[in-house]
Amino acid sequence: MKRIAIFASGNGTNAENICKYFHKSDSIEVSLLCTNKKEAFVLNRVSPYKTPTFLFSKSEMNTTDVLENKLSELSIDLIVLAGFLLKIPEKFIKNYENKIINVHPSLLPKYGGKGMYGENIHKAVLKNNETETGVSFHYVNSNYDEGGIIHQERCGIEEGETLESLSDKIYSLEQRFFPKIIEKVIKKQLI
Repeated sequence: MKRIAIFASGNGTNAENICKYFHKSDSIEVSLLCTNKKEAFVLNRVSPYKTPTFLFSKSEMNTTDVLENKLSELSIDLIVLAGFLLKIPEKFIKNYENKIINVHPSLLPKYGGKGMYGENIHKAVLKNNETETGVSFHYVNSNYDEGGIIHQERCGIEEGETLESLSDKIYSLEQRFFPKIIEKVIKKQLI
């Protein structure tokens, strides 16, 4: 059994979708939901799947081994960032090299980097009159959104596209492909 830990800080639609996708899997399990926000709605979203949760502070993540110890205790094979906005410390990057993945709501390297998330990206894409955008699934390294690309999905931007309609397109791509990309990465590790 391969074990996933999801890191999330907010609403949790991607985390919920991932938990739902792997809920009945006999080879991949979401073993832990880690969050740095005790009021994050993601905690409500994953509760129907009986996913264990772990709350930690930014300070604990950066200066102690409490989170690493928890991941080690559960033999976590892959960390999935799903709406997690804290920068991953270098010690995690080293200990989980090519075992931390994220989704980014643009076609990297465009619109990546610090501060580029959610609506900030969509506003920039529309402002720059891009003709297409999409999502990028990538490994996490020590720089925001610069890890190796695993997979990208594209969508066109229509004339008159709004922030809401573009957000909906990107959300749909994330929901459709994120669990499949996780599965692909995990199965590659099985080889």
